[in-house]
This record gives sequence, C-alpha cells and structure tokens, in this order.
Amino acid sequence: MRFANKIAVVTGAASGIGKATVLKLASEGAHVFASDVDEAGGQALAAASNGKIDFIRCDVCKPAEIEALMNEAAARGGGIDIVFNNAGAPGERAPIDEISPEGWDRTMDLLLRSVAMGIRYASPHMKGRKGAAIVNTASVAALGAGYSPTAYAVAKAGVLHLTKVAATDLARYGIRVNAICPGFINTNIFTSFLEVPDESKDMAKTMIAGMSEAAQPVARGGQPDDIANAVAYLASDESSFMTGTHMLVDGGLTIGQRHAWDPEAPGIFDALTAMEEAAKAEAAA
Repeated sequence: MRFANKIAVVTGAASGIGKATVLKLASEGAHVFASDVDEAGGQALAAASNGKIDFIRCDVCKPAEIEALMNEAAARGGGIDIVFNNAGAPGERAPIDEISPEGWDRTMDLLLRSVAMGIRYASPHMKGRKGAAIVNTASVAALGAGYSPTAYAVAKAGVLHLTKVAATDLARYGIRVNAICPGFINTNIFTSFLEVPDESKDMAKTMIAGMSEAAQPVARGGQPDDIANAVAYLASDESSFMTGTHMLVDGGLTIGQRHAWDPEAPGIFDALTAMEEAAKAEAAA
C-alpha cells in the first residue's frame, strides 16, 4: 500500500495507460481523481471503484479546466500528492513541409501546454507535502526520428525538457518531477491515429497487436500495465532520489526496431501507414 492516504490526479484516465495507472494507484491505497473528456468511460471507472476513484471532466486543451480540476481535487482531498499528466492523442499528422500553423498549435496545446499547465496548477497544492511527485507522459518519439509524426515528436521532446526545468523550479518545495517514455504500447492511441472506418478498428487493433510483438527485442506487445507499474514507481518513495529525469519503458525499441536487424521489415511509422491502407481497402471490399 505505497500510496495509502495519498491524493492523486490522473489526466487521460478513461482508457489505456491512464486507466491502468488509475487502477494501479487506487489498488495501492491512493484516492484518485481521474479526469478525461470521455465522461462515460470516466464515470464507469469511478462507479466500479467503491469510492476509491472520483471522476472530474477536464479538457486539457483548456487551461481553465485544468486549473478547476486541480483546485477541486485539492479541495475535496485536502491537497494533492501525486499528479500524472498523461492526456494526449496523436495530433497533427502532416510532415513539416505541409503542416498548418493551426495543426501545429493544436498539437502543442494538447501534448505540451497541457503538461505545463498541469504542473502549474497542481504544484501550489503539493508544496510541503511529503513525497509529492509529478509524472509526465513523454514518448520514445522524444528521443529520435521515425517513431511518430513530427509535431507529436517535438511536443514530447518538449515534455522531457519541461520535466527537467520544472524539477529545478520545484525542488525547493520538495516536489519531484519525472517523465515516462512509453514505446509501442497497445492502446487506442494507434487506432485513433489511423484514419480507418469504425467497422475496421477491431481488425486494426488485431493487426497492431501482431505487429508489436515483433517490433522490438522483447518479443511481446507493450501493455498499459507496463507503463502503470513504472509510473507508480516514479510516484512512490522508492524513487525518492530521482527527479528531472525520464524512464524508458519500450521493450528495447530504441536500441533497435526490427528493421534495424531485419532488412525486410518496415519501420513502425511506415508499417502503421501501410496498415491504415490495408484496413481502408478491407472496409471498401
């Protein structure tokens, strides 16, 4: 029960990594305020928790809603001990020579500004609380090219640097700030990234799961629980000597995608694009 009597806030909590982390923190004693724009998913998560999880709707692209989320969680919980800034989506897919200013700004608002404002509005409620910890979701895309669209990669690289400078800003208050860099994790982010008809999404999920098993040296697809376990470590006193850094949880993806040793295999981003076309063709047939 590492988080007994702790108050936690998790964004992007209704599915995938966020949901797995909410359940992990709650299972170890935390009272979790879960937020998302998916009200049905968030309410269902809270309803099944026996009072361990409360849902608060929040669109992280709206700073005022982030502020309201943190204020409400602090008011109801008596403060905040743990924050997981996790909400996100693939963002604008266009390459740098085609992307619109509006698409760029939307992606940065969702993936980078939301994290900055999550830290901004949570930290006043965390000052002086023993073991206060913030964890931000970055990505392997922050570490090199070829893992994602350009805007997503740049935003996630920004999250890593934000994590470092925020850790120095908040050290005087005893608040640690770290980031997690997931690799190829089987969540809905990939099907939301792919422009495939709804009726083909189950097929796309099956294809993604099969592809991910061979994408990296660890021969299985990454699961939300893999990230939730790492986030829980970064949020716990077990990592009390860590701040301003990131943890890479990628099955070895960044030491070599399959195409690094198998010349017949495409890179992940190329494979996802090919899969999208296959799913569209299947739906059309």
